[in-house]
Amino acid sequence: MDFAADTGERLPIIISGTITDASGRTLSGQTAEAFWNSVRHARPWAIGLNCALGAELMRPHIASIARVADTRVIAYPNAGLPNAFGEYDETPDETGGHLGEWGKSGLVNIVGGCCGTTPAHIAAIAKAAAKAAPRAVPSVAPAMRLSGLEPFEVAS
Repeated sequence: MDFAADTGERLPIIISGTITDASGRTLSGQTAEAFWNSVRHARPWAIGLNCALGAELMRPHIASIARVADTRVIAYPNAGLPNAFGEYDETPDETGGHLGEWGKSGLVNIVGGCCGTTPAHIAAIAKAAAKAAPRAVPSVAPAMRLSGLEPFEVAS
């Protein structure tokens, strides 16, 4: 439910998906752009990705969402990929460095960490994020945008 029971006021919706592997697709098989097209009708306050991938592998998918979404973009990557023992080897400085670059490149509004991140990772992410301005939310021209596994836009 997206309405506050006591006021009838609409609450902000945040939608986060997961790219499950190097194929660059969600578990349902959608690309990042198709994922956006399938949920944009809800007019979320923010859209993004979390988990499954480390920042280095997640970046192109966040860039894809940032290119098409007319809302804020969130990103919560893992501290790299798990090693053979299920542990995460990416250091806080590595994770912070990746997310700091995303901020400088204008890709994100909200950043954090998922699996394997520690308080030290979050501190490094916060320090890096503080050096960048939030992504400017673009105006996107109206069009019919559909999705299946791939995005589809009907040109006017």
